[in-house]
Amino acid sequence: MLSFEAKVTEFIKNHRLLEKGDSLLIGVSGGPDSLALVHYLYQRKDYFSVSLTVAHVDHMLRGRESYEDLLFVEEFCHNLGINIAVKRINIEEKVHREGNGFEETARKYRYQFYDDTMEQLGLNKLVLGHHGDDQIETILMRLTRGSSGKGRAGIPLRRKVAYGELIRPLLCVTKREIEEYCHYYQLTPRIDPTNQSVDYTRNRFRMDILPFLKKENSHVHEHFQRFSEDLLEDESFLQELTEKKMNKVWNKTDGEITININSFSAMPLPLQRRGIQLILNYLYKENPGTFLSVHIDAVLNLVSNPHQPSGKLDLPLGLKVIRSYESCRFSFAVEELSSAYEFMLEDGAQVILPNGYMIEMFKGEHPTLNEGNNIICIHSNDITFPVIVRTKRNGDRMKVKGLNGTKKVKDIFIDEKVPIDEREIWPIVTDQEGIILWIPGLKKSCYAKPPVPNEAYYILQYCKQTSSRGQPS
Repeated sequence: MLSFEAKVTEFIKNHRLLEKGDSLLIGVSGGPDSLALVHYLYQRKDYFSVSLTVAHVDHMLRGRESYEDLLFVEEFCHNLGINIAVKRINIEEKVHREGNGFEETARKYRYQFYDDTMEQLGLNKLVLGHHGDDQIETILMRLTRGSSGKGRAGIPLRRKVAYGELIRPLLCVTKREIEEYCHYYQLTPRIDPTNQSVDYTRNRFRMDILPFLKKENSHVHEHFQRFSEDLLEDESFLQELTEKKMNKVWNKTDGEITININSFSAMPLPLQRRGIQLILNYLYKENPGTFLSVHIDAVLNLVSNPHQPSGKLDLPLGLKVIRSYESCRFSFAVEELSSAYEFMLEDGAQVILPNGYMIEMFKGEHPTLNEGNNIICIHSNDITFPVIVRTKRNGDRMKVKGLNGTKKVKDIFIDEKVPIDEREIWPIVTDQEGIILWIPGLKKSCYAKPPVPNEAYYILQYCKQTSSRGQPS
C-alpha cells in the first residue's frame, strides 16, 4: 500500500470525514490532485459504503485547452463508470460584467454549480482535492498578509455548504505523494500551465518557500495542518466566550453596531480583539478578505485611548467607526451631519433646526422664566437685532456666564461631552455683530440676565419640535 493510501484512509477515519451511506460529489479539474482523489475513492467506495458523482467546470479561460480538460474528465469517469455532471461557464464575460477578479468570480460560479448539483441529485458531501502543500501555502499567505483570528488558519478540513458538508481528505498528504500515486496507477492527469506562472502569489510561495521548509522538515505539512486544526478549535472556544460578553455591550441594528466603551474595556484583551473581529464579521457579512489585523488594531487604539475621547476611522468599503466619549458606533450609513446653516430670528418667530429641535423668541412677560440652559433671558439693550442662529465656526469664543474672559466653543463641546458628529449641527446663537449670546442646552453667556419687571427683555427657548397636534414628535 502506498503512503498516500495509508495516510488518507487513516485521516478519513480519525476525522470521521465519511459515514456509511454518504453520497459524494467530487470536484475534479483533471489535474493530479483531483484525479488521485477520485481514483482513490472509486477504489474504496465499497469499503466506505459511499456513492460517487464527479463535477467538472470548464471556466473557458484557456480556450480549446480547457475544453479538452472537460473531455478528458468525462472520458476518465466513463471508463470507471462514475456519474459526471459538467458545465461550461464563460468566466471572462462574467468578470467584465460584474467587475470582480478572475479567481473570485471563477470560485463563485464553481461553488454555485456544486450547490446546484448537490441539490438536484440529493448528494450530501462535497469532496475537494486540496492537499498538505496547499495548506502550507495558504497559512503562509494569510500570515504574510496580516490576517487575524481564525483568518490565520488555513484551508478548513470540513465546513458546511448549502446542501451538506464540504470535506478535504487530502490535507494529510503532499503534492509529491499525490504524484507518486498517479505514477503508480498510471494516471495521466492534465497539467494547467498557469500553475507555473510567477504572476500568481500562491505560485511564488510554492516555488520559492516550500522547498526550503520541506528541506528543513519533510513532515512540515503535518505540523501546519495540526496548527490549523488547533487554531480553529481554540478560536471556536474563544469566540463563544466573546459572543457571550459582546451580547452585554453592543446594540445591533441593520448595518450598524454601537458598543458601550466602559463595558467593552472591562473585557480581557484577547476577547476585545475578537469582539472587534466579531463586529467586522457581522458588518462585512463574513467576508474574510475585507479587513486585516491592522484594522482591528486601529479600532482598539481608538476605543482604548483615554486621551482621545472622540475620533473617527474610515475602514474598507465605506465602514465608519465613530467614537464619542463612552460610545463607539460602526456603520456603513453614517450621515455626514456637517451641513452649515444660518437663520435670522425676529421677535415672535421661531426656527426649525436639523437636529429635531426649534428655537423661538418672544418678549419677556414673567420674571421666573430664566432657569436651566434650554432658556435664556437677555435685556433688549444687550441685543443687536436680528438674532442669528447658526452652526459653529473656527475660532468661536464665548463670554461664559460666571467666568472671567472668554472660552472656546470647541472646549465647551468637549467639556459637555457633546458627540463629535452632533457638534457640526449644534446651534450657536449670536447677535447681528457676531457676539455669541448662548449655546442652547449647554451654556449661557454673560449677557444672560434675570428678567426685571417693567423693562424690555427677550426670552429665547430651545425645545423639541412639536407635531401638527402640538405634541412632541
